[in-house]
Amino acid sequence: MVRRKMISSLELEDAQFQPASLDLRLGAKAYRVRASFLPGANYSVQDRFNALKSVDDEISLDGKGAVLERGCVYVIPLLEHLKLPDSISAIANPKSSTGRLDIFTRLITDKSDVFDRVARGYEGPLYAEVSPRSFSVRVRKGSKLNQIRFRRLASSQLTGSDFALKERELHERHAKTPLVDGDDLELRQNGLVLRVGLATEPADGIIGYKAQKHADILDVERTDYNIADYWVEVRARRDKRLILDPDEFYILASRERLQIPPDLAAEMVPIDPAMGEFRVHYAGFFDPGFGAGTNNRPSARAVLEVRSYEVPFFLEDGQVIGRLVYEKMAEAPQLLYGATSVSNYQGQGLKLSKHFRVA
Repeated sequence: MVRRKMISSLELEDAQFQPASLDLRLGAKAYRVRASFLPGANYSVQDRFNALKSVDDEISLDGKGAVLERGCVYVIPLLEHLKLPDSISAIANPKSSTGRLDIFTRLITDKSDVFDRVARGYEGPLYAEVSPRSFSVRVRKGSKLNQIRFRRLASSQLTGSDFALKERELHERHAKTPLVDGDDLELRQNGLVLRVGLATEPADGIIGYKAQKHADILDVERTDYNIADYWVEVRARRDKRLILDPDEFYILASRERLQIPPDLAAEMVPIDPAMGEFRVHYAGFFDPGFGAGTNNRPSARAVLEVRSYEVPFFLEDGQVIGRLVYEKMAEAPQLLYGATSVSNYQGQGLKLSKHFRVA
């Protein structure tokens, strides 16, 4: 796609290319806006945010970058542009590290009324809406907060919207290459059921982390921060339960270990609102090869980025917290997740973002 000019930018970096996605980079300027918005079918992003910003709200991200304040909303033009044919559309997610820092990030395109979706045949610039929720963060030109995936459709699929593998095929896959540890494959609505793990397994008894309210600024390019300066440890209770405080941000992990086959990618879909008033993830995308362990066994837990809303919410060990939906790749990638230097979360258990050093 790069060679064919479907994706264009100055000096694309090798590290941007992931097995099933492309990392997107922030441009040289950010704009603080009064509110989140979508341009709508008849307007460009530039048209809309001109009405929501002033000259004083333009922020340079060159050099040492700039601080994006917690609780504020920013629109940032990205370095990449698209020129897609009519057979290709795209979908975006925050990167895993972005979600684990509670940086709410969404892709916006011109003449669109939805976030994180790029219409077939789109030609034009890309923008990121960025709103840090727990920590104020320092970013700079070239910082990578979100990623984009592309879907190529046959003529018979141009009106299709459901790309998920069906339950029968998932059972067949699991019989050949286990998708999850254990013999039973629990499926619901063409997705693999994930349950939260609140029982103590590690020796230290830590089953999660809760973000501190008034931590220092966090630079997204640094990887040597002390965990205790930003997070409060959540330890297992005898009753294997946890009450989520309203509007607090938690890092938890799934009870299951999983792996993604080489020719599949997967996405954790939001929990059904009828099952609880909380959000289970911001960055729920899994590349081919994620979690592949020795002897063909699943090795990695899904990290859950959890926020309760209006009221305290009660969780117990093994409670259903989300679904993993699988899609077929056009072909297996040349390099799987775990085979590159930027595979930061291969074989993970409960794990914070790459920005924090492990003692």
